Amino acid sequence: MLNSIHHAAIICSDYQKSKHFYVSILGLEVIAENYREERDSFKLDLKLSNGGQIELFSFPNAPDRLSFPEALGLRHLAFNVESVESVKAHLLSRGVAVEPIRVDAYTNRKFTFFSDPDGLPLQLYEQTAI
Repeated sequence: MLNSIHHAAIICSDYQKSKHFYVSILGLEVIAENYREERDSFKLDLKLSNGGQIELFSFPNAPDRLSFPEALGLRHLAFNVESVESVKAHLLSRGVAVEPIRVDAYTNRKFTFFSDPDGLPLQLYEQTAI
């Protein structure tokens, strides 16, 4: 019934800073960028290589995120990568703090966490062998 996740929506506090992070640092491709005057809001559609998308929104005076990774609700957004080590090295070279690499005890896959400019927890998860 459900085939895949189409997109994840993220509300940011500083649109230009977050746009730079997701496009220039994480390398996501811009599908569309729209300014909605009636809401004083940008909406940036970003493409992942597998067809999934991230919608990046800006809203004036959006409330702060009230939860952390262990709170109720969405825990984190995970990206499937071929090499956790190489993506971590790329992020570090761009000044992004990244946690030490760990191994999932159940899948034996490598993973690590980092945050976007607003502190949203993001995860790199080693690609499953095909």
